[in-house]
Amino acid sequence: MTPPSQNQRGIASVTDATRTIEGDGLEIRRAFPTVQIELVDPFLLLDHMGPMAIAANPTGGVPDHAHRGFETVTYLIDGAIEHRDSTGNVGIIGPGDVQWMTAGGGIVHSEMLDTNFFHAGGTLHGTQLWVNLPARDKMMPPRYQPVASSEIPTAQSDDGKLHVKIIAGEAMGVHAAVETLTPITYLHYSIAPGGAIYQALPPDNNAFAYILQGDATIGANNRLALEGQLVLFSNDGGGVTLGVAPDAQRPAEILLLAGRPINEPIARYGPFVMNTQTEIRQAIRDFQTGQFLRPGNA
Repeated sequence: MTPPSQNQRGIASVTDATRTIEGDGLEIRRAFPTVQIELVDPFLLLDHMGPMAIAANPTGGVPDHAHRGFETVTYLIDGAIEHRDSTGNVGIIGPGDVQWMTAGGGIVHSEMLDTNFFHAGGTLHGTQLWVNLPARDKMMPPRYQPVASSEIPTAQSDDGKLHVKIIAGEAMGVHAAVETLTPITYLHYSIAPGGAIYQALPPDNNAFAYILQGDATIGANNRLALEGQLVLFSNDGGGVTLGVAPDAQRPAEILLLAGRPINEPIARYGPFVMNTQTEIRQAIRDFQTGQFLRPGNA
């Protein structure tokens, strides 16, 4: 049952993701940062890859690049990406898998198409989220949490119209397995026409929904949100309602994210996110002097 409208968050804005190119020719839709939305504290970036058809033997992927001061969360829905980093980790992110990588004090990694997928081709579809770290954790040792699709908890409604993958946080009484350094909710809802769910969220968290596919109805007033749109919620209530109109032509795939804001100064330069410009300059010097090892050289 949907709670009364006064218990739900309002909608602050609905914005379109911006198409751009990342890495070696990888086309993405960037939900934020954009001209309209700089960040949603503690989240720094959300990129949506695909869905796109990849021909056999393509070019594409994101070659070696450095990070410091935050986390990257790669969620692959279709396709296969090979990850390599300067701590010696090598792994394949496959369909439904999540890689939660904490850059901490510094890491260099690459995200390229897996060799088998590269030669065979197929569909590539996924997202990457950047999560800021509080000052106390920005220089922590890097860590790597690969989570196979089979290890991600799921739940579904009795009528079969709703399915959710719980990447972080809790939904429908089921809790995620991944460890987060700050409180985070990261849910992937699949909702059939006529389905709806009220998702409770901590009232002190910032929250947004991103429509991966299909059209969704959002909030107490069933505002329509289209594929590739970001719905930013206000902080004037508890949870939110996600649904799909009964006469919709297809299901909707929706990401719902929420996190406790860190509320610290942000100094940002490309792949480095710190608290001061002095720390940014130090990160650049550390990278230029070889203190960030390249993948395979750890």
